[in-house]
Amino acid sequence: MPETALTITAPHRDVLDQVLDRWSLAVLNELCEQPTRFNGLRRAIPAVSQKSLTATLRRLERNGIVERAVTATRPVAVEYRITPLGKTMRHPVDALIAWVDTALPAIREARERFDTETANGALAHQV
Repeated sequence: MPETALTITAPHRDVLDQVLDRWSLAVLNELCEQPTRFNGLRRAIPAVSQKSLTATLRRLERNGIVERAVTATRPVAVEYRITPLGKTMRHPVDALIAWVDTALPAIREARERFDTETANGALAHQV
């Protein structure tokens, strides 16, 4: 049975760019475990800047993947949690990660071969 061609439109690219970027995946990984406050996310993802984390959370909230919940504590606190829509991303993301785990040796080999051939080709052009 032949595989059908993928149709990737601008809206597809836009959503994928927004929910599968470096920080979004890290945030989703944390929020899948439990709701977390902003500073808890900063501690869990130390490489992310405050500005990048704020932008990532806003993007994920805008796309309905994450929601902000104001807690009735003193002082008032904001907690971030994954939405039901966000939870539906778990299986496809897990499938992509599993594919990377399986394909990584072949990818590394292809990269090394490419880099070697490119370096050799560059040297041949210089001579």
